[in-house]
Amino acid sequence: MIFETAAEWLDCAQKRVLLFGMSGLGKTRTAAMLREGRWFHYSVDYRIGTRYMGEAIADNFKREAMKVPLLRELLLTDSVRIRSNITFENLAPLSTYLGKPGDPARGGLPFDEYRRRQTQHREAEIAALLDTPHFIQRAHELYGYENFVCDSGGSICEVVNPEKATDPVLSVLARHLLLVWIEGSEDHTADLVRRFDKAPKPMYYRPEFLLESWHGYLEESGKAPDAVNPDDFVRWTYARALAHRQPRYAEMARNWGITVQADAVARVQTPADFHTLIAEALDKRASQAA
Repeated sequence: MIFETAAEWLDCAQKRVLLFGMSGLGKTRTAAMLREGRWFHYSVDYRIGTRYMGEAIADNFKREAMKVPLLRELLLTDSVRIRSNITFENLAPLSTYLGKPGDPARGGLPFDEYRRRQTQHREAEIAALLDTPHFIQRAHELYGYENFVCDSGGSICEVVNPEKATDPVLSVLARHLLLVWIEGSEDHTADLVRRFDKAPKPMYYRPEFLLESWHGYLEESGKAPDAVNPDDFVRWTYARALAHRQPRYAEMARNWGITVQADAVARVQTPADFHTLIAEALDKRASQAA
């Protein structure tokens, strides 16, 4: 790790961290708070949705617009422009493109197309994560930022192998940032499941997990692939996905970084609070290793 002790962290003039964990536990809120305190905020999902999948997202919008005669004519004559308006806080264009598999009449995608988009996302996420050192340098040299926070997506644990000491993504990240897991409790997980049930959203799954879940859902529900309610499938899969990710996050923290509790993160209101929280986590790790 680039910071081994609390003293190293507190004394360093250029603090750099990567926040990871389940979506909904405070990564983006914390990064936004730090941004107000003159930290550079690098959002991996924003980078995915702009640099790496922006064209595919816009083309998908255009494909739908071409089905409307008036918009088709305007597009063919370059009379209108259609583009994504993705932001750090609104990643809907990316999740909408990723989609859900199932009945086309309910907005579902054919499973092969869904898997193709999942592969696109995996490749884009790896590329966006590996862009992090470039943005650290860019933020410092171009804009004069001393401190840097990488706001990673919830699926980071799906595109790395935390048990492999030579993992090509984690090796790069650990050389440049302190990796910080925001760990939720069982109550947090239950709350996330309740929230997801009310508003199910597309998400990325590890290929092996996706295939296992898809075939398991088809067998349990008795549905044909093109008759699946897309929202029902992602609801059925969500709690399983969280359980699948939890040990992967834990392994990332054990081998590559530190752990902070989501409740403690929720109490952080200022960069100074954050500095203290990280220092305490480094002290705890050091004492456990002693």
